Amino acid sequence: MSRYLSRNEKHLPDKFYNIKADLTELPLPPLNPQTREPLNPSDLELIFPKSFIAQEVSMERYIPIPEKVQEAYSIFRPTPLIYASRLKSYIDTPANIFYKFEGVSPTGSHKTNTALMQAYLANQDGIDTLSTETGAGQWGTALAYAGSIFGVKARVFMVRSSFKQKPGRKIMIELYGGEVSESPGPTTEAGQKYYKNNPDHPGSLGIAISEAVEMAIKNPNIKYSLGSVLDTVLIHQSIIGLEAKSQLDEIGVEPDLIIGCVGGGSNFAGISFPFIRRNLKENAKTQYLAVEPEVCASITSGNLRYDNGDAAGLTPFLYMYTLGREFIPPSIHAGGLRYHGMAPLISHLVKSGFIQAKAYSQDKVFEAAKIFLNTEGILPAPESAHAIAAVIDEALKAKKKRCPINILFNLSGHGFLDISAYEKK
Repeated sequence: MSRYLSRNEKHLPDKFYNIKADLTELPLPPLNPQTREPLNPSDLELIFPKSFIAQEVSMERYIPIPEKVQEAYSIFRPTPLIYASRLKSYIDTPANIFYKFEGVSPTGSHKTNTALMQAYLANQDGIDTLSTETGAGQWGTALAYAGSIFGVKARVFMVRSSFKQKPGRKIMIELYGGEVSESPGPTTEAGQKYYKNNPDHPGSLGIAISEAVEMAIKNPNIKYSLGSVLDTVLIHQSIIGLEAKSQLDEIGVEPDLIIGCVGGGSNFAGISFPFIRRNLKENAKTQYLAVEPEVCASITSGNLRYDNGDAAGLTPFLYMYTLGREFIPPSIHAGGLRYHGMAPLISHLVKSGFIQAKAYSQDKVFEAAKIFLNTEGILPAPESAHAIAAVIDEALKAKKKRCPINILFNLSGHGFLDISAYEKK
């Protein structure tokens, strides 16, 4: 089998997929943080662009991708679907391993998919600045890039531990015309709470979200943009799975197991949701494995309940697996997975039994990344390396059982700008 499967433009969809249209039961609704009543879409207008909100509440199965966004995607999409022949040979497994490589995007990760769409929607709504948070920096970089395409400035609060570990991301954000600050910091009330007690506080995504949301609330010309968790983001990321499905259908392959890392859940939802539709509607038997870090394992160690999406309690209550909004994870190198909660849609599908979850230690994850680099020739982002660790384990199980299963995983980004994380390891 050829290592590189078709990248023909015919695999690039013109619509996103919204899994809510196919669910027999929806997740519990978000709640207003003040009244604790079900959220009204108009309640979100203080924070988000109206066009974003319209997609958040949409129940349409397929949402058109605007022509200008399709043009922006065409620079790097469809992304390659690669047959991991060298990794398969190294493990000596009968399993067939495929991966969707999102690292070919201009910013090196899957985050560009929703960033382009969100920047386009903001521009259509007449918004000139979007505030946001970023963990490892992939999302902040993606939004700054998308903003440069559609004329929207990005104001980014970057978690301090990653800000210090990964200066390359800060440089890229600024090169694209964005502005980036360490979080927590002294410029917001949410940040001061932590910064005054400890100027070297490592930060968390929850704190950075609070700072970005506060900036949007206090400035009418600024709206907030989120890179994961919310339904709209997961809808945009479905382009990954839609492409992979088309590419695999072309060669007659049906995945038995789909794997992805999870922090807030966007890249895992992106690769898996279009396939889960087959489970929901066509009685497919594909299995799904979400992989998280042991030190920030919201699914495997958290509780399914209502919680704020940010540390200060400014955002709506979401029904999700959570470790608690005040949870501060250790400064692991997979900064994009240092979030206390899981996307409500993924949480709902875990509860419903469609998705399984597993947590891995950082040592095992970095060993898997090294194996992948030396077999497939790509240095994965530390986040994506969690998925690779699970892929290796599952391929070894297949070897023991002599079972030729088909494994698909999402390599959500490259690790070239995370090289310092590997050095310190």
